[in-house]
Amino acid sequence: MKLTLVVAAALIDPDGRVLIAQRPAGKQLAGLWEFPGGKIEAGERPEQTLIRELREELGIEVKEPCLAPLTFASYHYDDFHLLMPLYVCRRWEGTPRALEHAELKWVPPHRLREFPMPPADEPLIPALIDWI
Repeated sequence: MKLTLVVAAALIDPDGRVLIAQRPAGKQLAGLWEFPGGKIEAGERPEQTLIRELREELGIEVKEPCLAPLTFASYHYDDFHLLMPLYVCRRWEGTPRALEHAELKWVPPHRLREFPMPPADEPLIPALIDWI
């Protein structure tokens, strides 16, 4: 079984809302909402991946000390196993824009379950609600 390592971020605004991103048409799990992030490349630490992915996907700059690990998901899909740490971030430079996603939304944590998410993202929600 192939193990896929990805990393995700819960960006939290001053009002305590969490940013979620809708997967674009043509991608696997299109239309579902997710925490932004992506695959860890060879030689990268999770924090480096997240900084790169947030720049590429949202056009924002994040510094490593602003990333705090919160929890992780371990989920078995049909053809691979996904391991995904979730970091929280309250400080960044720039305004998040949907550069690679169909849409972005700022959502109060207690409403995250109202948005359909990939099965690997769903177990992250309770820890995020408890933390915020």
